[in-house]
Amino acid sequence: MGTFEGLSEKLNHIFSKLKNKGALTELEIKQAMREVRIALLEADVNFNVVKDFINKVSEKAVGEDILKSLTPVQQVIKIVNEELIALMGSTHSKLAVADKPPTIIMMCGLQGSGKTTMCGKLGLMLKKQGKNPMLVACDIYRPAAILQLQKVGEKAGVAVFEKGQIAPVKIMKEALLYAVSKAHDIIIVDTAGRLHIDEILMKELTELKAQIKPTEILLVVDSMTGQDAVNVAVEFNRLLDITGVVVTKLDGDTRGGAALSIKAVTGKPIKFSGIGEKMGDLEPFHPERMASRILGMGDVLTLIEKAQNAYTEDEAKKFQEKIRKQSFTLSDYLDQFDRLKKMGNIADMLGMVPGLAGKVKSSDLEVDEDRMKHMKAIILSMTLEERENPDMLKSNRKKRIAAGSGTTIQEVNQLLKQYETSKDMMKRMMGSGGRKPKLF
Repeated sequence: MGTFEGLSEKLNHIFSKLKNKGALTELEIKQAMREVRIALLEADVNFNVVKDFINKVSEKAVGEDILKSLTPVQQVIKIVNEELIALMGSTHSKLAVADKPPTIIMMCGLQGSGKTTMCGKLGLMLKKQGKNPMLVACDIYRPAAILQLQKVGEKAGVAVFEKGQIAPVKIMKEALLYAVSKAHDIIIVDTAGRLHIDEILMKELTELKAQIKPTEILLVVDSMTGQDAVNVAVEFNRLLDITGVVVTKLDGDTRGGAALSIKAVTGKPIKFSGIGEKMGDLEPFHPERMASRILGMGDVLTLIEKAQNAYTEDEAKKFQEKIRKQSFTLSDYLDQFDRLKKMGNIADMLGMVPGLAGKVKSSDLEVDEDRMKHMKAIILSMTLEERENPDMLKSNRKKRIAAGSGTTIQEVNQLLKQYETSKDMMKRMMGSGGRKPKLF
């Protein structure tokens, strides 16, 4: 299930019932707000946060201007959207940068929150932005934690500094000298975690903070733990005065309410959200985009950013030109599989398209990795000439391709049919005469 899919469905259902009514009465708005309240509580949004949110929306929604408006439902949705954005912190909160490098980012969190993996994901994201980050292993209680950070660093292609199980303050002193000598402008510190917050852990983190004076203290919380994630954030903030939060597993089930509660309860912004298992599955948290997704309005900006990460500008132009000239071959189709993989989950991407958001279920669009491998194998079993001219693929050639790729003739036919459908769809999206693509 995608980000807030359950909540999104419920809110869409509530508002669609109102849409059928035209003019609205105060009573109808209050009834709808009661349903919104239940939907938010079921998504595990903090009780006080929900109460405050509903009061604010109700107050604005029963105003005379709204009730007499020609489009009252749109006005109510607009108010809900604005209040959701305000609830999550209004604007994207960027990482602070130290006046004099290196910038030190101290990562905290309980065991199992995904803190160590998040160090690598953040390192990879910053590396893509042209920075030269370094990870430092300061979780000294579990040798496995040091090993895990090294593996994570290797996956992300980011340097890891470790000195075994010596005092974290000593490790950091050496790490700082090393970072300066190797021109690492950002240090990401993986600190100790526990299963629960305890005095010893907090004392160590407080001492480490005093010694290293980090630019950012980011708390990693698991959104699947719902209200517990908010309680953890409150406690860490009270003792460490964190600068921001990273929410992991936001691609999980409907209990994503932590993301809607943290800013309101701690006063500290969510800076990033983890949206999957892969190293690249980390997004800057944009309250306005998240609100738009929750209300089923799509998220075109994030979709564009994902596409830009998968294509260079030059590649995108060439791709458009191929579609315009109708010279999109099976070799290009093969290339698209890898691009799609880079962009992430297809259902999540379609959920970002206005008009499709809330209507596309992840379960309907599960991408079968094995099937993808079969499709790639079929194309790779063709000669270059066959890929350029699929019309020449008669039964003998198809038999050879099926044998070479370990598939059936039926699967070869299926792939060719999908290729033709995709080609046709792309052509339609481009519009006639090579105009800009039409988005639904």
